[in-house]
Amino acid sequence: MALRPWRDVRLSWWPGHAPALMVIPLGLIVTVCVVDVLAPPHIHLGPLLVAAPAITVAFAGARVTALMGALAVAAQVVIGVLRGVLSTANIQAQIIALMVVSAVCVGICVVRDRRERQLHQVRSVAEAAQSVLLQPLPARTGPLRIASLYMPAEEEADLGGDLYAAARTDHHSTRLLIGDVRGNGLSAINNAALLLGAFRAAAHRQATLPRLAVHLDAAFRWDTRQWRAPEAQDTDEDFATAILLDIPDHEPVVHLISCGHPPPLLLRGTRVTPIVPEASHLPIGFGGPFGFTAYEIQTFPFAAGDLLILYTDGVIEARDAGGRFYPLTERTSQWAKDDPDELLHALHDDLLAHVHGHLDDDAAVVAIRRMPV
Repeated sequence: MALRPWRDVRLSWWPGHAPALMVIPLGLIVTVCVVDVLAPPHIHLGPLLVAAPAITVAFAGARVTALMGALAVAAQVVIGVLRGVLSTANIQAQIIALMVVSAVCVGICVVRDRRERQLHQVRSVAEAAQSVLLQPLPARTGPLRIASLYMPAEEEADLGGDLYAAARTDHHSTRLLIGDVRGNGLSAINNAALLLGAFRAAAHRQATLPRLAVHLDAAFRWDTRQWRAPEAQDTDEDFATAILLDIPDHEPVVHLISCGHPPPLLLRGTRVTPIVPEASHLPIGFGGPFGFTAYEIQTFPFAAGDLLILYTDGVIEARDAGGRFYPLTERTSQWAKDDPDELLHALHDDLLAHVHGHLDDDAAVVAIRRMPV
């Protein structure tokens, strides 16, 4: 929701309660005015009126704060008139002090509103960039129903070092990528964007899955190291674990290449089976330096009704207060018959409950169910 330049009543931590909170400063003004007028001559409660604009700053904008300050000044004048002391130096000093404090409160609101507008603009640009980088997966492609879940560890972030993408090929198959870039922060986002771009540029072509893996490894290494000094490249540790999948429409199988990534889970009925490839290759970014220029495809059954779970290590390495890892295999068996969207919704709530609402690492999950052709 866009912030308005001048928003009279704005609550970030009590949304929808601004009218009710307005009762507090108004009630304070009325109470001080009545009690001060009825109190004995030696009792003066007028200085308490300064709390009205000060309280309003906490939940309202500049206009409402200015209005509350004006009401407080008017109440102080009324008190001076009814008590016959308006011309005294004491009451005049109180009025001037109240006007000064109200002006300061309004100035604070103006500065805060300006900074919030700037922050909103920055967040809007960041959200747009993140949505372009990590595009949502298609809900349906060929015989597959797909759902995805991304849970960043950093608050206010939509993208970190985890990634996923999908592409449709001309030979009636769907290719998917799920990966986890080493590190966090801007460098991880940059490397994740690099890997996603390389996948989208080549995954739809007729190249084989091993050639696609070679392309991703070469593109990743070239971009992350092209500007670095030769001595710095020897100690460079930019890499990404990943799994590449090719799922044909008319064959009940899934072809995959694992590059140091956690094995997917195959849910058939209520049985959960980890798909552990016989050959797990080095992570993306390590292939060239170690002489690996070919990747071996592993093929596993993936029949109609089966559900495939892809995930990053942020899920299985999430710990509770006692240091216990999240039991993904055990939990997913409870939701094996659910729709992919329903499964990920249940997984999201259960994972957050396990870690008490705070993840130490980004987590991404993709659920794929093969439907009857």
